[in-house]
Amino acid sequence: MVMRLDVPAACSLQMVDDVVAERQGGKNAGFFAGIAPDWRDRVQAYIDAEGSPDLVPTWPDIAHKKNSFLNLYLSPKEGSVQGGLLSAMRDHELSLCPACGEAGAPNTLDHYLPKGKYPHFCVTPHNLFPMCDACQTNKKEKTGDAANPRFFLHPYFDVFIADQVLELSIEPPFDAPTFDLSAVAGLTAPQAALVDRHLQELGIVPRYGRFFRNQHQRLLRLVLNLRAADLDVEENLIIFRENSAHPTRNAWEHVFYDAVLANADMMAYLIGGDLPAYR
Repeated sequence: MVMRLDVPAACSLQMVDDVVAERQGGKNAGFFAGIAPDWRDRVQAYIDAEGSPDLVPTWPDIAHKKNSFLNLYLSPKEGSVQGGLLSAMRDHELSLCPACGEAGAPNTLDHYLPKGKYPHFCVTPHNLFPMCDACQTNKKEKTGDAANPRFFLHPYFDVFIADQVLELSIEPPFDAPTFDLSAVAGLTAPQAALVDRHLQELGIVPRYGRFFRNQHQRLLRLVLNLRAADLDVEENLIIFRENSAHPTRNAWEHVFYDAVLANADMMAYLIGGDLPAYR
């Protein structure tokens, strides 16, 4: 969501056809066969609406069979088409959470439109993506409200998040600075508002605060070592910034170093100021 992801290789429409076909020998064969055309249309509508909850309706007519859908995700049979999809999506190589940018491999899958409200999208590839536990705990079943029908960035459809969308401002005193994390300047007003809602609803700012305090202390230690070795502080911080830009410029370390390098007063402090001693 802060990191754009490639659309899953599995076709969301084909998933409907395959699931319905697999169920033709079971007790729910008639139910799935009967809803197949409508289910397919709703998946296509999701794709056309880019997952936006204000444009994608729920499906009250299948409420009595909600568990039949949820079991596709919660209890996939060995060798089932959805079981293979879920295994493939969990077997990723991400080294950070695409929803928040925090380092660490996300160990769960999230449903952009929550499976409790939209059980018919519980194994729709376009509705699934990796997410860390902290983000999922904050997201839960939320989608939006009356004032803001959409809270969250979509990792497949919000193409603008391929660029840096998070901006950090650092305020003195630089030995114990404060910070603000927000949408980067230059976004459209709707894009900036969506980024800010995403930050708020996933609780990213207070989580980033803990990272920021630790990262700031590491920065001061790093700069002390660079100065002691008579190495160029700015050149080395540029290297740290560029090394942290993969796989996304919204990674927490990249956002941090980018803000430090853009802050002339802070750079003057780091290069020539009286830094606190660390043991």
